Amino acid sequence: MAGGAPAIFVGARAPAPNMRPLDEDHGEDERLTAFASLRDFFRYAVSRFNAAGLAYGHGATNAVDEAAFIVLEALRLPIDALDPFLDAALTREERVRLLGLIDARVATRKPAAYLLKRAYIQGVPFYVDERTIVPRSYIGELLFGALSGEGSPIGEAERIESALDLCTGGGSLAILTAMKFPNARIDAVDLSADALEVARRNVADHGLSKRIALHQGDLFAPLGHRRYDLILANPPYVDAESLAAFPPEYAAEPRLAHEGGRDGLDVVRRILAEAREHLTPQGALVCEVGRGRARLEAEFEALPLLWLDTEESEGEVFFVRAADLAAPSRRGRPRA
Repeated sequence: MAGGAPAIFVGARAPAPNMRPLDEDHGEDERLTAFASLRDFFRYAVSRFNAAGLAYGHGATNAVDEAAFIVLEALRLPIDALDPFLDAALTREERVRLLGLIDARVATRKPAAYLLKRAYIQGVPFYVDERTIVPRSYIGELLFGALSGEGSPIGEAERIESALDLCTGGGSLAILTAMKFPNARIDAVDLSADALEVARRNVADHGLSKRIALHQGDLFAPLGHRRYDLILANPPYVDAESLAAFPPEYAAEPRLAHEGGRDGLDVVRRILAEAREHLTPQGALVCEVGRGRARLEAEFEALPLLWLDTEESEGEVFFVRAADLAAPSRRGRPRA
């Protein structure tokens, strides 16, 4: 699963792994006595993150949001309500935990979601670890916004009876799809067995094992001749040049989840070539392509792609109907 970075809170409730008490070897850390309130730790985290030049995009877009995610979720507080708790005094255990997480974020350069084993999309929690990409697809926002409902491209949610999530990663889009489309049975596919272990945990946590079936394989290969009313795809779409320049936060994620070939569109091309054979006559494909819009439109100029924007994205997700996927040629008219 690849994706952009909508401003969605990311955090966790589980202890950070392999985190030793700050005073285990070197005596009491002076920060434990200097800082008392949540405000102190929030301010300190912002300063540390700015000084360290961290990269963001795994739920937060800046140091302030990243710090808020960490302090709120680590203390089991509502992740969208910082102000009411800023002046709360913290126990020593809470102070040790926050300092350990702040230090780890700077020292390891891992996304906060990996340190905390938790991510959120549209307020829905998901378990996450290094076996899968941190979930953050714009499609998650679209599912609860412009994608379905009266006057939308899909129409009423109740009409969707089958759906496919390609490159499912940890299963977040499959789970959100099940929540949005109450009549749908869902297949979810990923090439990575490790990622599917994470997806299996999330599906079970949300009580959706009877509605979501997980398949290991390469795109449509494990599905036979099955057809779907809706196919969602958040495939690897990072081009080779960008991949080589990844900051540590992105490099910490599975390379397989990002690698889209020289121009980032290798997997997208395969999806476009094969999707029609797996859609019902009235079905549709929704696919995220990152910054690939201009290249895609130039290559498939006859394909009527509808671009769906969110508050945080523009031209990164397209919608196309099965009827328009008549084996599109790369330039010129679609082939019959």
